[in-house]
Amino acid sequence: MTMDYIIKDFITGKAVRNIGAEATRQAFEKFLVIEKGYDKTDIRVDEPITVQFKGEDYDSSIDLIVFCKEKAMMAITCVAGSIGSYEREILAGARLIYQYQIPFAVSTDAVNAVILDTLTGKTIGSSLEDIPSKSRAKTFFKTLEFRALDENRKEREMIIYRSFNLEKVNI
Repeated sequence: MTMDYIIKDFITGKAVRNIGAEATRQAFEKFLVIEKGYDKTDIRVDEPITVQFKGEDYDSSIDLIVFCKEKAMMAITCVAGSIGSYEREILAGARLIYQYQIPFAVSTDAVNAVILDTLTGKTIGSSLEDIPSKSRAKTFFKTLEFRALDENRKEREMIIYRSFNLEKVNI
């Protein structure tokens, strides 16, 4: 028998069900604010994303989007299992959610993290320490590229996102 109970989201203050990876997300939200210096207003929770699959809209959400200077800088998926299993999903999400690719895609269990460069797909960090703080993000912000995804790659990325994201259907 599993206990399903309601907790208050650290960022939004809204009631959320504490199931699946929710405990991971709450821990990581606190980490971003307390350890990395982000304001709660810098972080969007459950940011909606819609991709096309076989001519139909597929609605989902990305766990967390971290902003710096009013631009999305990190797209984050919080998981209860193996963080490596979710790298490709968050990479596709970071490439698709806005008109530009979010520079960093992060998969985390709130103990470990994998940070990917969204433009290249290469791993650029492999621990929580590698998550940029707000002050560090501000210093290298001017060197980040906010490029649109090549139209020829969009359909493939949408298929990848949906394939990896089947369990997150918004009801």
